[in-house]
Amino acid sequence: MAEQAGPTASKSSWLKKNVDQVVPWTILVSLLALLIAVYWNSLDYRGAMQFWDNPKYSHGWLVPIFTVILLWMRYEPFAPVTLGARWAGMGLLTAGLGLRLLTTYYPNRVPEMDSFVPSVAGIFLLVGGWKMIRWAGPAVVFLIFMFPLPSFLDTGLLGPLQKLATAASTYCLQTIGIPSYSDGNRIVIGEVQLGVVEACSGLRMLTIFVALAVAITLVTDRPIWERIVTIVSAVPIALAVNIVRITVTGILHLTAGPELAELVFHDLAGWVMMPMALGLLYVEFQILSHLIIEEGPAGPLQIGSGSMAGGRGPASIAGA
Repeated sequence: MAEQAGPTASKSSWLKKNVDQVVPWTILVSLLALLIAVYWNSLDYRGAMQFWDNPKYSHGWLVPIFTVILLWMRYEPFAPVTLGARWAGMGLLTAGLGLRLLTTYYPNRVPEMDSFVPSVAGIFLLVGGWKMIRWAGPAVVFLIFMFPLPSFLDTGLLGPLQKLATAASTYCLQTIGIPSYSDGNRIVIGEVQLGVVEACSGLRMLTIFVALAVAITLVTDRPIWERIVTIVSAVPIALAVNIVRITVTGILHLTAGPELAELVFHDLAGWVMMPMALGLLYVEFQILSHLIIEEGPAGPLQIGSGSMAGGRGPASIAGA
């Protein structure tokens, strides 16, 4: 009987010792499961998952997994929650659910899906208070990358990005000595006409790489200003890599023929673009880490082996 009671007593003792952690986690997981059930028609193949089959948003499959990993990496124990935090969490949850109810009357379902993020944040704030928001908030906000861009933003970015990619790639070709000019969204190189279609605009690379840059800043120990610079710089890096892709394709069309150019553009470039962007991001990390050097603790000024106050100032200076 004593051997059977040992593990039971140990388990009971562990529960009593950690009841302040077990109960909040149970409530948090239960409320999140209930919220997912409420939002299920906005998360499954009737909602967000149908966009994940689009290469532009294929990273959506990894966002929930990365969010869970990030919560585990940044985890801190529950702390007492103030009444004000409870009310703030309830208000945020109500606002998220209210936004979902409001947007169900509109054909564009993206705002309805986006309301999932403030609803999740409201539950975390309601159960864990402001301390939980500090460590779990970044992971919760990262969930926004599960959902597609609003239609007005998607269509609004597509045209300008096409024009930018066409003009910049034409300029690069001209710079390296290849006679070319742009005609609308086409690059004319002699008798070759290279069309910069919607898939070549760089929007796909932009959406994926910005999400990746945000993920990197969340798992690296960097000052806040470096994280902001990294996220902002993800946009020009993604666009620059896409311009390099189009420029190389134009060079291959002229030198190696259309077959190899199409092979590189549609197959090989897709594998090279992301490593190239990550390489540029690594170079940026190295530059940023050497821009500002933190000062060490202040101490007495010493030159050579003696200090200025030791009566050997001139000799020490000369020796140095």
